[in-house]
Amino acid sequence: MAATTEVLLIGLALATIVAAASTIPGVVRVFLIAQAAFWSLSYLARPIVLLWVQPEPHFGDNVPDPRLAQFGYDRGIALVLEHVVVGLWVYAGLVVAYAFWIRRHPPAAQPALTSDPNFVPTLAAMYAVGLLGRAATVATGATGGAGDVESANPILSFVAILATIAALGLIIFVRPATTRLTVLIIGGLLLGELAWTAVVQSKTPIIGAALAIAIRFAILGWTKRKAVSVAAIGVLGVAAFGWLQSLKQTEYAKAEAAVTDSGYPPIVQPFLSILRRFDLLEAATDAYYHGPGFWLTPAEALRHAMLSLIPAQLLGTSKFQSGTAWAQDVRGASVDMTKVSVSLAEGNLNEGYVVGGYPGVVVCACFTFVLLLFWAKALYSRLFPVAVLGLALTGASALFERGILGSMENLGKFLQAAVLAWLISLLVREYRRRAEPRYAPAPPPAVSLSRPPPGHPVLVGAVTSQQAVITEKKASPWD
Repeated sequence: MAATTEVLLIGLALATIVAAASTIPGVVRVFLIAQAAFWSLSYLARPIVLLWVQPEPHFGDNVPDPRLAQFGYDRGIALVLEHVVVGLWVYAGLVVAYAFWIRRHPPAAQPALTSDPNFVPTLAAMYAVGLLGRAATVATGATGGAGDVESANPILSFVAILATIAALGLIIFVRPATTRLTVLIIGGLLLGELAWTAVVQSKTPIIGAALAIAIRFAILGWTKRKAVSVAAIGVLGVAAFGWLQSLKQTEYAKAEAAVTDSGYPPIVQPFLSILRRFDLLEAATDAYYHGPGFWLTPAEALRHAMLSLIPAQLLGTSKFQSGTAWAQDVRGASVDMTKVSVSLAEGNLNEGYVVGGYPGVVVCACFTFVLLLFWAKALYSRLFPVAVLGLALTGASALFERGILGSMENLGKFLQAAVLAWLISLLVREYRRRAEPRYAPAPPPAVSLSRPPPGHPVLVGAVTSQQAVITEKKASPWD
């Protein structure tokens, strides 16, 4: 029953986050509820399935973990979730405190850039450039996938990021004249992100697109129908991701997966593909087996985090990759990783526990919350590069499954993307300025300043020079 207590405490913490978030106006509410949903799949749904089914670990199924099974799932899950319980309650406390604070400091109603006529055209230009990058990536076979240590072509991957950022921006900010055109544009963007999700074998693009729709509704105003639509898009998107992945499998792989899934109750089987993608419970197990210390000191972690913001070309050396280091050093402490090269999502609370114990868990929970507030501010910023950073964070995993090191790596990459987006915005503004039609000002009406001859009718508007001067002096203060 030990694990039941930990799972119950996690459920209460996540429920507290959702309840407090429901009272927070604006876009912050969207991300808080999304975080709670994301973490519930890793820290609630997966442990519940393991405790209920008690599956035997075997090759090809990452839902059961041999490290948990050897203790017995009840005791093993209770041990690995202890630091997660602490971290989630710290985060819940921060959310509750912010909910009280925001009542006295309500956020702006509309993002500042919605009034900029060049904003949406710039996003469209970024999307076109990003699509070219994606096409070149697919054509050259450099797409990579989730968990890859490094990209086969970093330049093309960098350009392709623009398509993701711009797609999210267009979903949030585009305002067509008709509802039909709105549905066509957003539907096309969603299909594009779903296709890209299948190509790169990562759930992040479609989750980001669903979040973008939720943010759009948060800005324009929520209704029950909109809320149901967002939830349906998120669930269908992740489910469609699993279906698209199955299309790329061989018949033998499909048969093997069917045999593996048959060991679970029928009610669980449709959700197995989703549970396998949300694997922070494995990272929590890594953290428990490794223990605090013996990886990076807090000073080393801070140094690596700061260097992550600087482009590798300026550093002249390769930067620290936290996902790869976690796989080799932290997971490698309890699992043989000598023949595996992969980058893993460590999770904020798990990284904090390994670097600094329970104080590290508190620091990482606070960092994630501060990063969330920065995201909300960036999205409403008047500065285009800062708004691009906000859009990039919307479609990234930093606020869901990365710690301080992974989040800073993402920010460093997004800073470079923001610079490129700013250059594109300058070109778009200059092009639109030159393309604007120029009209010559109409000539002023002729005014007669001479006195008409006796008997000549006086024309309306004919004034003397004294009258003209007096009229000009009277009118000038109101111009």
